[in-house]
Amino acid sequence: MKQIVSIVGAGPGDPDLLTVKAYRLLQEADVVLYDSLMGEEILKVIPEKTEKIYVGKTYRDKQCQEQRQIRINQLMYDGYLNSRKVVRLKTGDPLIFGRGIEEIRFLKDKNVPYELVPGITAGIAAANNFQIPITERCVNTTLLFCTGTTAKDEFKQFKSISMMIKEGTPLILYMGLKNIDTIIEQLLSHGVDPKTKIAAVSKVSYVDESILEGDLTNFGQKVRETTLPTPTVLMIGNNVDSLM
Repeated sequence: MKQIVSIVGAGPGDPDLLTVKAYRLLQEADVVLYDSLMGEEILKVIPEKTEKIYVGKTYRDKQCQEQRQIRINQLMYDGYLNSRKVVRLKTGDPLIFGRGIEEIRFLKDKNVPYELVPGITAGIAAANNFQIPITERCVNTTLLFCTGTTAKDEFKQFKSISMMIKEGTPLILYMGLKNIDTIIEQLLSHGVDPKTKIAAVSKVSYVDESILEGDLTNFGQKVRETTLPTPTVLMIGNNVDSLM
């Protein structure tokens, strides 16, 4: 009997933040395909007998993203054809900047049965861990997720993002640290208040999790003066204020 392929969100890194379903699927899997930012504590949850295949990519490893995705797709398909329980384990949530939809489209095209298991995304975990009110009654009614690194290195989206920040919408920014000076410049050039607050949470939910806080006038300098390990998620907005 052929098995279903499970695309599973692992959350930000703390195994206690795995969903019950994600944990169960990891216990039942024959093979787990995992990414580069997968925490060691998450990998320890996977039984020793399970085949674990690294399919990740880092910023400097020069992998071709298209070829990497072809390999992942083929591994999922081969596992299915061989009646193995395949878990494609992705950091955070599979559909938030995780290329999960590309893998789903491939499986649909191949008529492979699949399921999608959501995970806690790093921005939400970071806000909770440091008690940052990214939504608050009578303060804001919208919340924006964005990436600071695009395939074409474009920043034109920050014109509309700036308008939303000025209207009170907090921004949760993924993969934005290496472009932070350009991003701040974009926000300021589109009229965002220089005193708008920024919080950067590094290694969300890990034991060495840390936070760096500032505003648009000083945050770039603070980043240059501080060793801030990746992965890092940033939150920008007037109600972004840590209570810890």
